[in-house]
Amino acid sequence: MAVGIIFSLQTTFGILGNFSLLYHYLFLYLTGCRLRSTDLIIKNVIAANLLVLFSMGIPHALSSFGWYQIFDYFGCKTFYYVCGVGRGMSISTTCLLSVFQAIMISPNNSRWAELKVKAPRCIVPSILLCWILQVLVNVVFPMFMTSNWSNKNITNQKDFGYCSAVQHDKIRDFLYAALLSSPDVFCLGLMLWSSSSMVFILYRHKQRVQHLRRTNVSSRSSPESRATKTILLLVSTFVYFYTLSSIFRVCLALFNSPNWFLLNTNSGITLCFPTLSPFLFMSCDSSVSKFCFTWIRNTKSPNIIRNM
Repeated sequence: MAVGIIFSLQTTFGILGNFSLLYHYLFLYLTGCRLRSTDLIIKNVIAANLLVLFSMGIPHALSSFGWYQIFDYFGCKTFYYVCGVGRGMSISTTCLLSVFQAIMISPNNSRWAELKVKAPRCIVPSILLCWILQVLVNVVFPMFMTSNWSNKNITNQKDFGYCSAVQHDKIRDFLYAALLSSPDVFCLGLMLWSSSSMVFILYRHKQRVQHLRRTNVSSRSSPESRATKTILLLVSTFVYFYTLSSIFRVCLALFNSPNWFLLNTNSGITLCFPTLSPFLFMSCDSSVSKFCFTWIRNTKSPNIIRNM
């Protein structure tokens, strides 16, 4: 019951947060506002988050309350596959967003200056490449996953609760674990590098303009400091949850019979970033904050301010 309540709360808040952020971008599109290049990446992050929440959050919450019949033969294959694709896309697109931002804020005299012009044109191909890669990498789930309720012979199966997988030798298990975790390790490393670059660029920019602000006695932090705090908040949240998720994912791939604590902990950690990320984006994005402020201010007025 406690596990079901936790999964239900995570899923509910995650779905509401992602749909709220999606509604914001839909509102901007319908009102004719010019969208930024990064907005397309964030939309794909939202789509990936919803895939994880619908394929892992809802089924695990229902099964915790006794409705485990959804984990039948097709359910086990579909839920694990869709969740794997969504989780991988959430990591890939968040990493892509960080790299794109690092390129765009780089100085014009840096070695990345030429990429600043080409980067917006590479967003769509990069996103498509991420989708294709995740669809192919996670094909191991429908190949080997099955349901414990439809499979009577479980002697050579790895038990994952309501579902099970074909048990292989240790070498093949290690290769499958490496296949599933290698994109995660690459994206985590790339995001750490790009975020460190952004913090360094902002710090250097702050040092250059510091002499212009020496006479300013305001207690407000500089834009560079606020941007640095935003980057560190997003990166620390992303790296923390997905590092833990990757570790648990490797453990599940290597262990023959993981216990319920390991299974539920892995599911809860996997749901954390898709649940929290839309609220982080809304709190860090000035346009979203302005949209929310405008909506609250005009709730008593029949007219909606069109100028964001």
